[in-house]
Formats: sequence, C-alpha cells, structure tokens
Amino acid sequence: MPRDTQQIIQSAFIRVLNQKPLDKITVRDVVSECNVSRNTFYYYYQDIYALLERVLLDETEQALQVDFTDSSWPEGVIASAHFALQNRRAVYHIFQSDGRRFLEKYLNRVVGEVLDRYVRDQAAGLTPDDKDVRLVSMFYRKALIGMMMDWMAHGMKDDPEQIIRRLGQLLDGNIRRILLAAEKNKIV
Repeated sequence: MPRDTQQIIQSAFIRVLNQKPLDKITVRDVVSECNVSRNTFYYYYQDIYALLERVLLDETEQALQVDFTDSSWPEGVIASAHFALQNRRAVYHIFQSDGRRFLEKYLNRVVGEVLDRYVRDQAAGLTPDDKDVRLVSMFYRKALIGMMMDWMAHGMKDDPEQIIRRLGQLLDGNIRRILLAAEKNKIV
C-alpha cells in the first residue's frame, strides 16, 4: 500500500508540474491533485524538492531497465529518455527552476549509462586502453547532454528525437573508428 500511495503522489506531482513551474508548486497543490492529506505527503517526502528527486530517481531506474543492445546509441537514448520526451513541459519547468541540478543528475546517469554500454559494446573484440573507452564515453555523454541542455534553454522547440537520430546518422561508425585508433596508439 505505501508504494501505491507514493505512486499516486508522484503522478499527481507530474500532472501539476506539466501545468505550472516547479518554483510555483506547493505541497497543497500536490495533495489537492491526488486527494491525500498533507501528513501523508510529509510521511514520504520532506518537501517538493525531495519529491522531485524521488521522481527522477525512479525514472532513472526505469530508464536503465531498457534493453537496447540491438539498437544504436540514439535509439537507446530516446528509449531511456521516455519520461523527458513524454513530459516536455514538466522538464522545461524543472530546467527553469532550482530543481535543475536534479534534472542534470538524471540526464548524466541515464545518458551516461546508455553511452557507456554502447561504447563498451563497440569496443568488443578490440583492445583499447580502458581509460580511452571511458574517455570516449564521457566525451559523447557531455556533448549530448550539452546539446540537450541547450535545447531546453532555447524553449524545446525542435523535435529531440529527430535531432538525436540525425546526430546518430552523422556520427555513425565514429565510436568504433575512435576505439580502433585508440587501440593502434595504445601507450605501453
């Protein structure tokens, strides 16, 4: 029963967050939306930011359950970023608030994990230094997250799925080529 109550509160919070900026949301807004008492809210969450963090942590865990081993990294990023793509307005409200650090943490974990898996998959059969594999993964993660943050800063007007897929087409094969070059230039 407690998990159900938490899910009800979280779902209500996301609905409210899709309607108004995070900094304008009160506990009263959330409990009114889901018809639970303030005491029930405070039993599970210290404040709105604790609720936001829990929502993003749960979404992170769910996103990381996605199996994209037969996909390209763009498909993995799109599949694992389902929450962000389905709740664009809520994400924009988080981006424009003090909760932005939780959003950045979410993106770093999800995109980082997807790219780390993909880069390691691309390294299969090669023998590049593990530091180079991590460096390539970090480079692509930072570049992609930087683009996502820029997209949010500019009002989220373009279709992110198209951007990610197009970037994947433009960079197709580059990760493997980089890892091959790293293998050839290995420092002994």
